[in-house]
Amino acid sequence: MERRILVVEDNLDLAELVLMHLRDNGFSVECCGDGAAALQRLQSEPFDLVILDLMLPGMDGLELCRRLRARPDYLPILMLTAKSSELDRVLGLEVGADDYVTKPFSIRELVARVKALFRRVDALAELPTEATEVLHVNGLEIDPARREVRLDGTEIHLTGREFDLLLHFASHPGRVYSRTQLLDVVWGYGHEGYEHTVNSHINRLRAKIEHTPSQPRYILTVWGVGYKFAERAPENALGS
Repeated sequence: MERRILVVEDNLDLAELVLMHLRDNGFSVECCGDGAAALQRLQSEPFDLVILDLMLPGMDGLELCRRLRARPDYLPILMLTAKSSELDRVLGLEVGADDYVTKPFSIRELVARVKALFRRVDALAELPTEATEVLHVNGLEIDPARREVRLDGTEIHLTGREFDLLLHFASHPGRVYSRTQLLDVVWGYGHEGYEHTVNSHINRLRAKIEHTPSQPRYILTVWGVGYKFAERAPENALGS
């Protein structure tokens, strides 16, 4: 069955280019030129992925992303932005985008990111039953089915990528992963120069789930190698 993708982009030339290449790769692709129309379309029709421009007339990409993430169903979101500052990219991730591509981008990279997102969706669907059970680790509760996280009973709001990263770590306690390995298994692609993406996500994740991010109890640094999830969360575990 073809994957359905909705491209929300007000630049018609760019939208047509994206549609053409995604269709060439076997996807069923449609387009909306503004956020309000896209929201109405997504509420009435099923799609498997949204490619969402940050700058849109009327309702912008951030607001549309927030509204989509407020729905009970999970829909992967790949955000496009013409802005290059880290703040804009982080805002997109914080409101729930799964990944982003900064304009100008190569069509090959965009298609690769789309395929990587679908590989993640497929991998999650193929998890064994026990992997979808709620995980409890020293006050941290991770619910894969609902994609919810609670710390000492309080809900912690994570982006899609942060959740996937935490779930992968918690499902393999004690196992050490390099940044490149995490790119492969969580992001779905490996690429030299993207290791900083792993670092920034781990830093934001620690800021949300660790009582003292500079002294993490859950996600520990293994110097010279990468990171691991603690099998236990000792009070004095140190990391960076």
